[in-house]
Amino acid sequence: MKTDKIGFIGLGLIGGSIAKAIKKFYPSTNMIAIASSDETCKLAYDDAVISNDKNIPLDEFCDCDIIFLCSPVQVNVEYMSKLKNIISKDCIITDVGSVKGDISKAAKELNLTSRFIGGHPMTGAEKTGFANAKESLLENAYYILTAEDDLDRKKLDEFDTFIKSLGAITLKMKPSDHDYATAAISHLPHVVSATLVNLVKNSDDNAGTCKTIAAGGFKDITRISSSSPIMWQHICLTNKDEIIKLIDAYANELSNFREAIAASDEKQIIDLFSSAKDYRDSLTIPVANPAWSIFELYLYVEDKPGTILAALTLLFIANISIKNLDIIHNREFEPGVLRIEFYHEPELLKAYEIYQRNEYDVKLRKE
Repeated sequence: MKTDKIGFIGLGLIGGSIAKAIKKFYPSTNMIAIASSDETCKLAYDDAVISNDKNIPLDEFCDCDIIFLCSPVQVNVEYMSKLKNIISKDCIITDVGSVKGDISKAAKELNLTSRFIGGHPMTGAEKTGFANAKESLLENAYYILTAEDDLDRKKLDEFDTFIKSLGAITLKMKPSDHDYATAAISHLPHVVSATLVNLVKNSDDNAGTCKTIAAGGFKDITRISSSSPIMWQHICLTNKDEIIKLIDAYANELSNFREAIAASDEKQIIDLFSSAKDYRDSLTIPVANPAWSIFELYLYVEDKPGTILAALTLLFIANISIKNLDIIHNREFEPGVLRIEFYHEPELLKAYEIYQRNEYDVKLRKE
């Protein structure tokens, strides 16, 4: 795939991070961008990421090999329409949105499905904007690619290889499958989290007792409610069919719990909790022998070069062996996380103490 010239419509955290990663791995690539302000372009220009120091006419994108649409969905759709008669026949248009329905529909209406590849880098950070973009943000993060059947598979494979070369882990799926999957593992949980927080808020007494005693469990499952309300408004409006479908399914599951508790059905209650526990545990620990014990901790680290090495060096100095090490790849709405598994409980507890002493955010798990 040619990567001589690449364009960006939007240059915030995600677009900026992709551009910086490209500049790192493909330093000779010429990149241009249109941003929300000339100041953003100047910032990227001063960092030697793009070649224009202010916003430029859209005609400048005529000879781009790839164009990344990194703005809100409706803005991306507008630019896609404008770019249709400007870009070359071999140019690939891609986006970075977390919902694929609207943008895929627009590509069909504009007869651009043979040149459009949907993209969803499942990564992010608390602070937004180009100033907070990092060349390592894609590293070991899932990057979902979507395409319609009339896209040349060779183009998709070449683009897949290109994204992998930036450090990401790619997954390919249809747009509809993507929207259902992300609604299940991301969009619905945010709705459930917000609903639970509002329930507790509205049920609290004047003294704020619930707020005062809210501990780890409540905070863990509602942490995502601190995400941007505006962003989640857009997601709910653009993926509403899949979210509603899953809300209805969730309501049915909640009803099963209600009926079991109301009937004091001991077996059904434990079956429901056990089923959830077994599936939740399988997300991170594929244990071949159920008799094995699990000794692991989760370590929150910043996405900066050297942070993983620094964390593991502490274990090396303490002469602690590890059994397994995983990077939690889906970091779209949370910081980077390491899962470190140990052979025995003493090593686990010693490591936990070391990380606490060095002021790491660490969580313990043993079974």
